[in-house]
Amino acid sequence: MNIGQAATTSGVTAKMIRYYESIGLIQTPVRTEAGYRVYSGDDIHALRFVKRARNLGFSIEEARELLALWRDKSRASADVKAFAMKHVRDLEMKIAELQAMSQTLRHLAQTCHGDQRPDCPILADLADPAVALDPAVKKRATRKERHDAECTCDDVEASAGAQH
Repeated sequence: MNIGQAATTSGVTAKMIRYYESIGLIQTPVRTEAGYRVYSGDDIHALRFVKRARNLGFSIEEARELLALWRDKSRASADVKAFAMKHVRDLEMKIAELQAMSQTLRHLAQTCHGDQRPDCPILADLADPAVALDPAVKKRATRKERHDAECTCDDVEASAGAQH
């Protein structure tokens, strides 16, 4: 079958099939005298295997390793299981990170008034994440508070009502 038929049958686009061939993920198929690729049933099976591995979140290199394990009839299933369980742990770590991001954004969205005012806690957090990360920092200092903290006047109390 040609590349278009292989793409339809495997569910992998022709462009991805060519890419997988170029990086050596799948074997280069035989070619006709006219130079057209001819894919076998084994080629289609390998393409479906790679597609399924990628859909499960395995990287291209991991798919390469899985293909090698699949083709190695003397491999121990324990090796495959260990490989899969490492991927499960990686996925669970990503899930935890995504849930933390979601919770942070949900909290920021709940603190946003969502009205016509320009104040936006979401943008404020993106601009200065240290404020959000440091629980000791409850709010930004006001202009007067910054002035008072930086003031070198001899009499801070006398200048409390006046800005210079």
